[in-house]
Amino acid sequence: MKVTAIVPDELMNDVQKISGGKNTTESLIIALQHYVSTKRMYDVIEEIEKEPFTFREDFIAYGIRKNNRNR
Repeated sequence: MKVTAIVPDELMNDVQKISGGKNTTESLIIALQHYVSTKRMYDVIEEIEKEPFTFREDFIAYGIRKNNRNR
């Protein structure tokens, strides 16, 4: 997709330095991919905080190890 955007020079210079992109387009792609993956990670963390993982009452590590070894 072709996009025209007004980005401050200082910000774009920082993005290019930090991302290590060869040019402006590559630098923006790297930065946006990083942003999206980070946002998704925080969304999962937030979801887990709302509804944490729980173990069954009868869960014991020894029993799980024994089951895994018998596979």
